[in-house]
Amino acid sequence: MSDASRCNTPLRATFEVKLNGKTVSIGTVGQAYLFITNLSSIEWMEFRSLHDDAMSSLQGAAENAILTVQATNALRALFVRARLL
Repeated sequence: MSDASRCNTPLRATFEVKLNGKTVSIGTVGQAYLFITNLSSIEWMEFRSLHDDAMSSLQGAAENAILTVQATNALRALFVRARLL
């Protein structure tokens, strides 16, 4: 199993997320995985299902680059619902 946090596979879109007044650019599977795992699980609790889908999709994309479209879509859904975009 590949380590998703070290994956340099590009996503199908680059996300510019504002967090604590700073803009964070997320363009790879690894960057996205680190972003959604470094925040406290309490912060994602409201979006648990979307968070779990994004985690699963990113892990799949780390294994198989063909799955980056699904990972990008899962991230977009999570970020939009969490009002990060």
